[in-house]
Amino acid sequence: MTSEARVCDAELSREGFARIGELASRAGVSVRSVRYYEEQGLLTSTRSPSGQRHYTEGEVERVAFIQRLYAAGLSSRTITELLPCVDSPSEENSDSALERMALERDRLSTHIADLVRTRDTLDGLMATARAHREQLGKAAVG
Repeated sequence: MTSEARVCDAELSREGFARIGELASRAGVSVRSVRYYEEQGLLTSTRSPSGQRHYTEGEVERVAFIQRLYAAGLSSRTITELLPCVDSPSEENSDSALERMALERDRLSTHIADLVRTRDTLDGLMATARAHREQLGKAAVG
């Protein structure tokens, strides 16, 4: 653990909150990302009297969770729709989240199918180009 991380840990445990730079460092994201998550309504903070953002330990975990959702290819809007299941677990929120994830999975499957068709078309073009190149080589020799 770096000395900076130890300072962040000590600061968080002593005061019960972290400032934006500390949260970003602990979560492995940029300060800009943290600000964006707040703008999108994915993350909240409290403000000190001087206006500094303060985050709890739970926000560190939330940022990591948001990062995993982004890595899965979800948009901010979709993540916003899924967070009620995390923030207020209920049957209704779970059902809604499952429906939304199924839609995202279908969207990704369609995109994958489109990419496979594009790759297959490119493979065909490459085969045609190789055959043409081979014909040019034979014509030059013959």
